[in-house]
Amino acid sequence: MSVSYQKLFDLMRDKKMKRKDLIERAGISYATIAKLEKGDNVQMEVLEKICREFKCQLSDIAEMKFD
Repeated sequence: MSVSYQKLFDLMRDKKMKRKDLIERAGISYATIAKLEKGDNVQMEVLEKICREFKCQLSDIAEMKFD
């Protein structure tokens, strides 16, 4: 089982938001973006910051993948 954040990157693309914009607006680090891109674990606090920025639910930016 893994987590995919492809929905987040699709949402960013739809809103024409670059990674550096999300870093600045949500107050997260470049290292965190790298973890999200790899599907690595990130703290729930980070996901909350992203959801606050987009005014969305966790399911709008992440999904579970059952291999």
